[in-house]
Amino acid sequence: MRYNFLFLIAFAIVNFSSAEIFAQEENSDTVEVYLIDSFVPPENPNKFILSFFTSKPVKSKLLLKGKSFSVSENFSENHKAEIDISKIKFDSPNVYFYVEVENETGKNFISEKFDFLIPSELIFTSDKNYFVNCLFGGLFFLTPSFGYAIVDDKNNFMITKELSLFSYHLKGFNYPTGYLALEFSHIPKATIKNYLRLGYKHIFEIPAIEFVSPGLNYTTNLLGYNGVSPELTFGLFRFYEMFTVYARGRYNYKVGDISSEFTEFSVGLYSSFFTLHF
Repeated sequence: MRYNFLFLIAFAIVNFSSAEIFAQEENSDTVEVYLIDSFVPPENPNKFILSFFTSKPVKSKLLLKGKSFSVSENFSENHKAEIDISKIKFDSPNVYFYVEVENETGKNFISEKFDFLIPSELIFTSDKNYFVNCLFGGLFFLTPSFGYAIVDDKNNFMITKELSLFSYHLKGFNYPTGYLALEFSHIPKATIKNYLRLGYKHIFEIPAIEFVSPGLNYTTNLLGYNGVSPELTFGLFRFYEMFTVYARGRYNYKVGDISSEFTEFSVGLYSSFFTLHF
């Protein structure tokens, strides 16, 4: 079973990497947008700073809350603008936007969805509603994932809490390219009840669902169990703007001890909002 699961992880990495390369070759006219900065400076909350570069010289516009703002009126690969947002009404601290570009042949492309945070004074909702939104966001963030682990041929209920520590971006898409996470799992009725994991997860954004993410973790119970746990995660759909519902399968084993092997399946919420980005 171990080798089947490892083969599945390797197949996913090779398959989705090849799919990305193939897609790039098939769409040679496509313009990639690489986000550099998108923020509202604290000293001037009515100004939105946007900078990005593109894979080809293009003209560009910002699409924000149903409005269009010019960024580069001449063909360029480097784009930067300061947008006045004082007349735009916002109802959430998380604001989504797109970049529209036009290449030299006159063809238009729209980027993936990006987001940025705005100060609370720009949110046109009551303090009560804003407090409720923050409260629900915090509750969802603290919610663990639930699932079951097949240990010694028995199904065991389990809970896991994953904390994304560091995320890094190589492309201007909705999710980071990969992230480092710390996890704690508790299996109440298993012989070994508690596990601590530190692992890396790589994210491939794909059509139909949000993403596929193969990963590899170092697993320990701090009492002699030290092993590895390859995993495969499917990001299914977004929830409450900053969260994604995921389903995950994982295989755990202690090197040199076949009896320690077990499989687990879980469903939970992923967010890169509460993490350090690079």
